[in-house]
Amino acid sequence: MKNKIALLALVSLCSATVAAFAADLNGTITASGAFAIYPTVVAWGDAFHKKHPQVRFDISAGGAGKGAADAIAGLVDIGMVSRDPDPSEISKGIYPIYCLHDAVFPVVSDKNPALRALLRKGVKKRTFISMYVTGKVTNWDEVAGTDIDKPVHLYTRSDSCGASASWAKYLGDKKQEDLKGVGVYGDPGLLETAKRDPLGISYNNFSYVFDKNGKVVAGARLVPIDSNENGVADMDEIFIDREDAIRAIENGRYPVTRKNYLFVKGKPTGLVKEFMKFILSDEGTAVVNQVQASLPVTKAERVRILKDLD
Repeated sequence: MKNKIALLALVSLCSATVAAFAADLNGTITASGAFAIYPTVVAWGDAFHKKHPQVRFDISAGGAGKGAADAIAGLVDIGMVSRDPDPSEISKGIYPIYCLHDAVFPVVSDKNPALRALLRKGVKKRTFISMYVTGKVTNWDEVAGTDIDKPVHLYTRSDSCGASASWAKYLGDKKQEDLKGVGVYGDPGLLETAKRDPLGISYNNFSYVFDKNGKVVAGARLVPIDSNENGVADMDEIFIDREDAIRAIENGRYPVTRKNYLFVKGKPTGLVKEFMKFILSDEGTAVVNQVQASLPVTKAERVRILKDLD
């Protein structure tokens, strides 16, 4: 009987300790920035709130540029940035935490008159450069080798963002401001514009080009990048679903990949640090895999990042 009472007392003490720890975590965490990271950070916030009900989150999407600027200015606790940090941002006190990775894909409407040729041949990097950087290629016949004589309607992002930075870097280490095209705000807006315009082409984040069933979103097709320049869209260059894309990203076959970061002004402490520890835990990784908007950081990398946080 005494052992049973002792056991119950121990359980009660442990429960009280857990409750006290949860009660210690309270306050609001604010975040803004990249559309690509937004769905996962929202899910992380929901999961963290369930563990610590006194913690609230205020999270908004507005592009990586806004996230970086807001973090630097101290307007938010966390800036969501879907690109590598710039040295100038580090010099302003930003502490970047690598949290996710993904890729950027060229997108056209499934009504594009050159679609069959695009899916058969793919598009070479130098052709994308001639479209988005030099502006020399302006007709779909020049892109796909067709005979339809239709102009290319080029779309890009109007807001400062990681997708543009990654796409521009792929096209010869360029900057977002070097990209030609009609500017459209936000990843959802850019994707919708490309879907609605049979002659349009855009580039979009991994998190927006696949639906909840893992297929390319209705109305859009991903343009194969002819990375080996053999004039053929090889099977591992054609992405019909998320799993195909993940394999190409993970094995290094796909050329437009990137890391995603959470920017904090100074090394994180207190509540923000606890949240960072959560998202880099096995539990946080499970959330990433459930949301399927981005790809998780490897276990070895998470261990290293967590060690640096202490």
